[in-house]
Amino acid sequence: MSTENEGTAVPPAPSAPPVPVESPAASTRPAAPTAPIPAVPADTPDHAPARTTPAYASAGSPGPHTPQGGSAPDASWPPPPPATPSYGDTGAAGAGSYADGGSGGAGSGWGAGFPPPAPKPRNRRGGLVAAILVAALAAGGLGGGLGYTLARNNDSGDSTTVSASDSGGSVKRDAGTIAGVADTALPSTVTIQAESSSGEGGTGTGFVFDKEGHIVTNNHVVAEAVDGGKLTATFPDGKKYDAQVVGHAAGYDVAVIKLENAPSNLKPLTLGDSDKVAVGDSTIAIGAPFGLSNTVTTGIISAKNRPVASSDGTGSNASYMSALQTDASINPGNSGGPLLDAQGNVIGINSAIQSTSNGGLGGTGQAGSIGLGFAIPINQAKYVAQQLIKTGKPIYAKIGASVSTEDTTDGAKITEGVNGADGVESGGPAAEAGLKPGDVITKLDDRVIDSGPTLIGEIWTHQPGDKVKITYERDGQTRTVDLTLGSRVGDN
Repeated sequence: MSTENEGTAVPPAPSAPPVPVESPAASTRPAAPTAPIPAVPADTPDHAPARTTPAYASAGSPGPHTPQGGSAPDASWPPPPPATPSYGDTGAAGAGSYADGGSGGAGSGWGAGFPPPAPKPRNRRGGLVAAILVAALAAGGLGGGLGYTLARNNDSGDSTTVSASDSGGSVKRDAGTIAGVADTALPSTVTIQAESSSGEGGTGTGFVFDKEGHIVTNNHVVAEAVDGGKLTATFPDGKKYDAQVVGHAAGYDVAVIKLENAPSNLKPLTLGDSDKVAVGDSTIAIGAPFGLSNTVTTGIISAKNRPVASSDGTGSNASYMSALQTDASINPGNSGGPLLDAQGNVIGINSAIQSTSNGGLGGTGQAGSIGLGFAIPINQAKYVAQQLIKTGKPIYAKIGASVSTEDTTDGAKITEGVNGADGVESGGPAAEAGLKPGDVITKLDDRVIDSGPTLIGEIWTHQPGDKVKITYERDGQTRTVDLTLGSRVGDN
């Protein structure tokens, strides 16, 4: 990764004032001319291109799809003579920029000093005044000494002595501060390097899930290394471990890897309860944005239950989530890292960003943060990770119906089916509930459904066997039905 820093235009300092001369007359020698200094232009680094992420999927199975200065001030000399110099700065996303300009006041010539006054005649009372001053100082010293002695010998007296501290104060960080949370969480995060068999790959983040060496991350972080690739995980102290993929779920965008020869002193991060998160709660994100490992950023929960569709990075699978939205700065390389609450509990896995440079979520371009980041709620990710550790395969909840993935606001329409498959699976949950192709699902429990991807994301926040209430429209009439979710094993 490279960064570009803008230059700083700084005019030369004014010359020192002349040494006072013998005569009070100011010098009449003309000042040497000074050429103006040209302004230094400030270049703004270009932003990298980004990728686009349209989503294609159905409730039955995810389908293929494609997934983010200022100018230097004018400078001239001599400058105007304000009493205080002025400063300006500018910043740009990506490579930071800074420029300032200042001007000192114009110094005036120094005149010669006046002759010293004639000495005053000696006063005979001077000796008496000096003696009185010496006596007063001696009395003061005696009083101070007596006061210190009394205070030292009698702590219950009225006098109190306070001594200054030898240090600038305590530097201990409380556990509830951002610095305290970062200090606790950083040793349990890793920077993941994934490399395919052909040598392609990238950087992501993960965090310690248990003491056995399991690390939770995003599927799209390790997707390149699934088939014959190479994985390494590096801790903030520089210790690096080879790792293997235990299991990955493209639809959930969750994966679990395991360290080889894992150390015995691993400290899993504490998992919070993402269902209890509220909009406005503080958030702390840890990751390796653009390869800058162990980076900590902060923000708040901006929204909950945000429907998001993204890619696994290979373009072969879609993932759907009902995400936590945060304005904590998240960039490429943050993926898979923990999103923490103010107490240091993991409430989500950083997974995707919205960026103006790619017009969508995910993608192959190096987009940057604009304050719209999305995390997989930890309650969902925890369930998925446990299934991957146990069986190596993900288990998805389903309703047994295919829905349109078109971007609409009317709801999720059940389709007639594709590739010879029925729109409503025979004997599946939707069929048993009486749903038919053409029905438009508008709610799942109390959650409004505005599209097919939103429905899929909401279904996947549940587990197989959960009972949900479906609200749908048929022939202009609104109906409700109870439905028990089925299950599907694996991504295919």
